[in-house]
Amino acid sequence: MMDSLRALEDWAEPLLRQLSQAEQRKLARTVARELRRSQAGRIGQQRNPDGSLYEPRLDRRRLRERMFPRLRTASRLRMLVDPEGAAVGFTGRTARIARVHQLGLRDQVQPGGPTHLYARRELLGFTPADVELVRDLLLRHLTARG
Repeated sequence: MMDSLRALEDWAEPLLRQLSQAEQRKLARTVARELRRSQAGRIGQQRNPDGSLYEPRLDRRRLRERMFPRLRTASRLRMLVDPEGAAVGFTGRTARIARVHQLGLRDQVQPGGPTHLYARRELLGFTPADVELVRDLLLRHLTARG
Protein backbone atom coordinates (compact mmCIF):
# COMPACT_ATOMS: atom_id res chain seq x y z
CA MET A 1 0.00 0.00 0.00
CA MET A 2 2.85 2.39 0.77
CA ASP A 3 4.09 1.98 -2.81
CA SER A 4 0.68 3.08 -4.09
CA LEU A 5 0.72 6.13 -1.84
CA ARG A 6 4.26 7.05 -2.88
CA ALA A 7 3.32 6.65 -6.57
CA LEU A 8 0.25 8.85 -6.05
CA GLU A 9 2.34 11.47 -4.28
CA ASP A 10 4.99 11.46 -7.02
CA TRP A 11 2.29 11.75 -9.70
CA ALA A 12 0.30 14.48 -7.93
CA GLU A 13 3.14 16.74 -6.78
CA PRO A 14 3.84 18.49 -10.11
CA LEU A 15 0.10 18.88 -10.71
CA LEU A 16 -0.46 20.44 -7.29
CA ARG A 17 2.35 22.95 -7.86
CA GLN A 18 0.28 24.36 -10.73
CA LEU A 19 -2.52 25.33 -8.33
CA SER A 20 -2.72 28.54 -6.33
CA GLN A 21 -2.62 28.24 -2.54
CA ALA A 22 -6.37 28.95 -2.38
CA GLU A 23 -7.04 26.15 -4.88
CA GLN A 24 -4.75 23.81 -2.96
CA ARG A 25 -6.64 24.54 0.28
CA LYS A 26 -9.99 23.98 -1.43
CA LEU A 27 -8.80 20.68 -2.91
CA ALA A 28 -7.27 19.60 0.42
CA ARG A 29 -10.56 20.30 2.21
CA THR A 30 -12.47 18.23 -0.36
CA VAL A 31 -9.98 15.35 -0.10
CA ALA A 32 -10.09 15.43 3.72
CA ARG A 33 -13.91 15.47 3.77
CA GLU A 34 -14.16 12.51 1.38
CA LEU A 35 -11.47 10.54 3.20
CA ARG A 36 -13.27 11.14 6.49
CA ARG A 37 -16.46 9.74 4.93
CA SER A 38 -14.56 6.75 3.61
CA GLN A 39 -12.85 6.04 6.94
CA ALA A 40 -16.11 6.44 8.87
CA GLY A 41 -17.89 4.07 6.48
CA ARG A 42 -15.17 1.45 6.81
CA ILE A 43 -15.22 1.73 10.62
CA GLY A 44 -19.00 1.29 10.46
CA GLN A 45 -18.50 -1.88 8.40
CA GLN A 46 -16.04 -3.09 11.06
CA ARG A 47 -13.26 -3.64 8.50
CA ASN A 48 -9.50 -3.06 8.52
CA PRO A 49 -7.99 -1.22 5.54
CA ASP A 50 -6.95 -4.56 4.02
CA GLY A 51 -10.63 -5.61 3.96
CA SER A 52 -10.47 -8.12 6.82
CA LEU A 53 -13.09 -7.93 9.58
CA TYR A 54 -12.22 -6.53 12.99
CA GLU A 55 -11.50 -9.17 15.57
CA PRO A 56 -14.74 -9.52 17.58
CA ARG A 57 -15.07 -8.57 21.21
CA LEU A 58 -14.50 -11.17 23.87
CA ASP A 59 -17.59 -10.11 25.83
CA ARG A 60 -20.22 -12.44 24.37
CA ARG A 61 -23.14 -10.32 25.61
CA ARG A 62 -22.00 -7.40 23.48
CA LEU A 63 -21.04 -9.28 20.30
CA ARG A 64 -24.01 -7.99 18.32
CA GLU A 65 -23.25 -4.35 19.10
CA ARG A 66 -21.12 -2.50 16.59
CA MET A 67 -17.79 -1.32 17.92
CA PHE A 68 -16.83 2.35 17.80
CA PRO A 69 -20.23 3.87 16.94
CA ARG A 70 -19.22 7.30 18.26
CA LEU A 71 -15.61 7.28 17.07
CA ARG A 72 -16.74 7.56 13.46
CA THR A 73 -18.84 10.70 13.97
CA ALA A 74 -17.58 13.97 12.47
CA SER A 75 -17.16 15.48 15.94
CA ARG A 76 -14.58 12.79 16.84
CA LEU A 77 -13.13 11.81 13.45
CA ARG A 78 -11.66 15.20 12.66
CA MET A 79 -10.11 16.67 9.56
CA LEU A 80 -7.29 19.19 9.56
CA VAL A 81 -6.44 21.27 6.50
CA ASP A 82 -3.39 23.52 6.41
CA PRO A 83 -0.98 24.82 3.75
CA GLU A 84 0.98 21.54 3.91
CA GLY A 85 -2.03 19.32 3.13
CA ALA A 86 -4.89 17.52 4.81
CA ALA A 87 -5.17 15.01 7.63
CA VAL A 88 -7.97 12.90 9.07
CA GLY A 89 -7.67 11.58 12.62
CA PHE A 90 -8.65 11.75 16.25
CA THR A 91 -7.75 14.20 19.01
CA GLY A 92 -7.67 14.17 22.81
CA ARG A 93 -9.06 11.22 24.73
CA THR A 94 -10.57 9.82 21.56
CA ALA A 95 -7.09 9.68 20.02
CA ARG A 96 -5.79 7.68 22.97
CA ILE A 97 -8.60 5.15 22.69
CA ALA A 98 -8.19 4.91 18.92
CA ARG A 99 -4.42 4.43 19.26
CA VAL A 100 -4.88 1.50 21.65
CA HIS A 101 -7.10 -0.26 19.10
CA GLN A 102 -5.12 0.84 16.02
CA LEU A 103 -1.91 -0.68 17.40
CA GLY A 104 -3.37 -3.46 19.58
CA LEU A 105 -1.98 -2.19 22.88
CA ARG A 106 -2.60 -2.99 26.54
CA ASP A 107 -4.75 -0.44 28.39
CA GLN A 108 -6.95 -0.13 31.45
CA VAL A 109 -10.55 -1.18 30.88
CA GLN A 110 -11.70 1.52 33.32
CA PRO A 111 -9.70 4.17 35.16
CA GLY A 112 -8.04 2.42 38.08
CA GLY A 113 -9.33 -0.94 36.84
CA PRO A 114 -7.71 -4.01 35.33
CA THR A 115 -5.72 -3.87 32.10
CA HIS A 116 -6.54 -5.74 28.91
CA LEU A 117 -4.57 -6.45 25.74
CA TYR A 118 -6.83 -5.14 22.98
CA ALA A 119 -6.91 -6.75 19.55
CA ARG A 120 -5.48 -4.75 16.68
CA ARG A 121 -8.32 -3.04 14.83
CA GLU A 122 -7.04 -0.54 12.28
CA LEU A 123 -9.41 2.38 12.50
CA LEU A 124 -7.43 4.57 10.11
CA GLY A 125 -5.59 3.55 6.98
CA PHE A 126 -5.63 3.80 3.22
CA THR A 127 -7.44 1.26 1.10
CA PRO A 128 -6.81 0.93 -2.65
CA ALA A 129 -10.20 2.64 -3.10
CA ASP A 130 -8.99 5.60 -1.00
CA VAL A 131 -5.93 6.03 -3.23
CA GLU A 132 -8.21 6.01 -6.29
CA LEU A 133 -10.54 8.47 -4.56
CA VAL A 134 -7.73 10.97 -3.98
CA ARG A 135 -6.52 10.58 -7.56
CA ASP A 136 -10.05 11.07 -8.93
CA LEU A 137 -10.66 14.15 -6.78
CA LEU A 138 -7.44 15.72 -8.00
CA LEU A 139 -8.27 14.98 -11.65
CA ARG A 140 -11.82 16.29 -11.22
CA HIS A 141 -10.50 19.48 -9.63
CA LEU A 142 -7.97 20.02 -12.42
CA THR A 143 -10.47 19.40 -15.24
CA ALA A 144 -13.08 21.71 -13.63
CA ARG A 145 -10.41 24.36 -13.43
CA GLY A 146 -10.11 24.28 -17.20
